[in-house]
Amino acid sequence: MARYTGPVWKVSRRLSFSILETGEELKKRQYAPGQHGPTRRIKLSGYGTQLREKQRIRHMYGLNERQFYNTYKKAEKMGGVVGEDFLTLLESRLDNLVYRLGFARTRRAARQLVNHGHILLNGKKVDIPSIIVKPGSTIEVKERSKNMASIADALEATLNTVAFVEVDKENKKGTYIRYPERSELNQEINEPLVVEFYSR
Repeated sequence: MARYTGPVWKVSRRLSFSILETGEELKKRQYAPGQHGPTRRIKLSGYGTQLREKQRIRHMYGLNERQFYNTYKKAEKMGGVVGEDFLTLLESRLDNLVYRLGFARTRRAARQLVNHGHILLNGKKVDIPSIIVKPGSTIEVKERSKNMASIADALEATLNTVAFVEVDKENKKGTYIRYPERSELNQEINEPLVVEFYSR
């Protein structure tokens, strides 16, 4: 299954969840898209609730189905709390960390920066967004790309970053300090439902 590249706001409204984590998508219309969106009331089964939670997290991090499942299988082998390990792996992806450092306004834009070779990981050029970054690693914008308007705009719009990364806006360089704690991540996510979904 290919990665979804359509309108993000429609997906957010269908899942009743802010994929961009800003809440902007649901401010104007808090109902599902389409002709019957405002009047349709669907009672979800247990399976439906689990599936919706999986889709929320998958769309938020922008993974396709196979990548998402493979990441879950890695989390299962880590030996800790599966749901929390799963979110830690998703947060440790290079594209997500570029977004967390404020070099891009969205995870989709961050993925594009990595794909186009604008990002250095520990001083080396990388173009694979799914690389799992280890704590202590440095992530920076390539010298020739530091004047890009989109990066400057994103950094200007970022008021504060999460506690598990450290960023030097002047030099467009950051460090992944440590793995995130569950309390630092999106509180609307109910990751045990995803564990239940894959444990069926």
